[in-house]
Amino acid sequence: MKKWIGIIGALALIGVTVAVMVYVFVINKPHPDYEKANPDYFMTAEALFGSFREDAQTASEMYNGKIIQVSGQLSSVEDVNGQLVLCFVLGEGMFGEEGIRISMIPSEALQSNSFVEGQDITLKGYCTGFNDTDVVMSQGSIIN
Repeated sequence: MKKWIGIIGALALIGVTVAVMVYVFVINKPHPDYEKANPDYFMTAEALFGSFREDAQTASEMYNGKIIQVSGQLSSVEDVNGQLVLCFVLGEGMFGEEGIRISMIPSEALQSNSFVEGQDITLKGYCTGFNDTDVVMSQGSIIN
C-alpha cells in the first residue's frame, strides 16, 4: 500500500511541476513591446509595396513576422471598428486603392488628431502579410 501511495505522490508532483511550467512558459509568456522594438528593416513605403507586388512569395519570406520602419506620405486615416489604421495608398487596383495599411497600437490611437493626410510620416510596425492588394502591418507606432 505504501508503494502505491509513493507512486501516486510522485505522479502528482510531476503533474504539478508540468502544470506550473506550462503556465510560466506558455500561458504567461510575455508579449513583445512593439513600441520599443528595434526595426529589422528600414525602407520607404513605395519600396516595401513594390517588393510585394514584384514577388510576393520572396517578400513574404523576407518581411513577414519582422518589424519594419516605413516612411512615406500618409494617404488616409481610418477608424476600423474602433482601431486606428493609417494608409499609404500607392496604386489603384480592380477593387480600389492598394498600398500599405498599418493598424496602430492603442496608445498611438489616442493621438489620432495629430495625423494629417498628405504629411510625410515615419512609422514602424509588425508585418503580417500581403493580401494581393495591401501590405498589412499591425502594432504600428510613430517614429519621432
